Amino acid sequence: MKPLEKFLKKQGSHLAGRPGPGAGGGGGGGGGGGGQLTRRPSVSKILLPGFLKDEPPETGPEGDGRWLELRPPEGALRSPTSFSSEELSPAGGVGGGGGGESQLSPEAVPTCCWAPLAEPESPERLLERLLERLAGEPTAPHGHGCGADLLLDDIVLTHSLFLPTEQFLHQLHQHFMTASTIPSPPCWKDGEAMHRKRAVLVILLHFLETYKGILQEEEKAGKVIKDLYLLIMKDSSLDHKLEDEILKLHQLVETVELKVTDESQPPSKQVKPLFRHFRRIDSCLQTRVAFRGSDEIFCRVYMPDHSYVTIRSRLSASVQDILGSVTEKLQYSDEQPTREEGLILVAVASSGEKSVLQPNEECVFTTLGINSHLFACTKEAFPSLVPLPDEIQVSPGDTEIHRVEAEDVANHLMAFHWELFRCVHELEFVDYVFHGERGRRETANLELLLQRCSEVQHWVATEVLLCESLGKRAHLLKKFIKIAAVCKQNQDMLTFYAVVIGLNNAPVSRLRLTWEKLPGKFKNLFRKFENLTDPCRNHKSYREVLSRMKPPIIPFVPLILKDLTFLHEASKTLVDGLVNIEKLHSVAEKVRTIRKCRSRPLCLEMEASPQQLQTKAYVRQFQVIDNQNLLFELSHKLESNSQ
Repeated sequence: MKPLEKFLKKQGSHLAGRPGPGAGGGGGGGGGGGGQLTRRPSVSKILLPGFLKDEPPETGPEGDGRWLELRPPEGALRSPTSFSSEELSPAGGVGGGGGGESQLSPEAVPTCCWAPLAEPESPERLLERLLERLAGEPTAPHGHGCGADLLLDDIVLTHSLFLPTEQFLHQLHQHFMTASTIPSPPCWKDGEAMHRKRAVLVILLHFLETYKGILQEEEKAGKVIKDLYLLIMKDSSLDHKLEDEILKLHQLVETVELKVTDESQPPSKQVKPLFRHFRRIDSCLQTRVAFRGSDEIFCRVYMPDHSYVTIRSRLSASVQDILGSVTEKLQYSDEQPTREEGLILVAVASSGEKSVLQPNEECVFTTLGINSHLFACTKEAFPSLVPLPDEIQVSPGDTEIHRVEAEDVANHLMAFHWELFRCVHELEFVDYVFHGERGRRETANLELLLQRCSEVQHWVATEVLLCESLGKRAHLLKKFIKIAAVCKQNQDMLTFYAVVIGLNNAPVSRLRLTWEKLPGKFKNLFRKFENLTDPCRNHKSYREVLSRMKPPIIPFVPLILKDLTFLHEASKTLVDGLVNIEKLHSVAEKVRTIRKCRSRPLCLEMEASPQQLQTKAYVRQFQVIDNQNLLFELSHKLESNSQ
């Protein structure tokens, strides 16, 4: 089962209508299962389980012919890092108007103060309208600076929903060529050509600032940008009038590593470890960096007899490519075509559930379950596949969690999850939900963050259920509640949610004797945490708390994806061939909330002592049980008569 699906499914089954701890929530037997390893056919089927299907607050009619009205921003659109502390406070705003609460609340920005577009536009015409706004075209309703910067950000963030990136850049290139034509079109006024060139440059600069590292994977789009860059640099008329913009363009091109000539060779890529594949302490202590589709990783692919081959593969490699590497490793080169046709790639979970991966699927490494592994076998051997033995071995006893302080664990969790959160490009959220043109090649970092959510959830349940002493187990519940409290204080809502969900996991919540030994103070505190994570009224309690927080914040990422899914399915992107600007704006607003959460750096002061390094290593390489049936077995062994 996909990590997000497992995560939300467990939230739905253990939070919706669950009695308080020790009240007998009912284990329900072993039917929880370990989750299926089915592929994601539609994001909506994952992000909208029963408990998330509450109607969000009304944000205005959708798809009824009304279009976005743009409110004049207070100033030019700025990078989040340029805002002052006053502007970033809940009373301030990010992204051109709008308070902190409106940025982080589920309600859309009110449209009554926005200046309307004259009329809806087709995808091809929309970019021209944006150029008119930025160039201060007299025919534009309000001219440059009146909603133009916000419209620019909306279109750059969401253009892939209605126009492929390569086509978007081709249009930009064509507009610059038209503005460079001598003589200018008769309908243009004096100086309009320069204004149009400047508008094209402004769009290109904002595009490069937004996309940055992702452009390294966009070969066709990169070529168009190179051509446009060279065209701009050769235009002598821009040297003095747009000197600052051209200098910034040159710096951005260098930053995103777009080569303007084909002479230099691409640098050799370093193999990166996925955080679930750490085998050495020095690897897990390294600062996390963003993954791209062309990055190379090491991965084990197992045979039916549990022997394995280690292959070096691109993160975005297709199943067919992986099977080719396996075949080569197995030295089947003499009969390679026959063997490749006979081999299939299977994801096997620790619960024994199996899923055959299709040959054209890509980026399968980041979509595996926590304890799932890849197996290569023939179709005849498929029924005989069983999980690796070490995945179902249990070794009860005191683990590292018993020896470390709750605050230290929470701080190291926050630091690691901040690294993972920072690695997720804001456009990954759009691609994940809308199945954008980049597809799964560029959502690897978001997939890993969602996997980590599920891993933390299962870590909590695993540690509690491996503790055989009743007294120590009650003390462990107390420690996890403390960890949740520190995470909330640190504004790490992702970890806070995961810990609370882990404690609400049925095999843990059914331990009546354990919960009864918990001090009343901690029972009351945990009830407050349950109320905060209650999904009723579209997660109203959580949204209210989040709206009062100041950056840096790690939000509950699955809820952001759920909101984007609602926006995706509530209305069409194109209505009668015209772009639904209102939908694009709503999607862009949700993405801008992510910017605000990361608009300040995280500052956590932690000692570099050997003990702290050991805690850091422990937090970054959890050993967990994700087989729900096995967790229920452990739970019944601890308290067989609990209800």
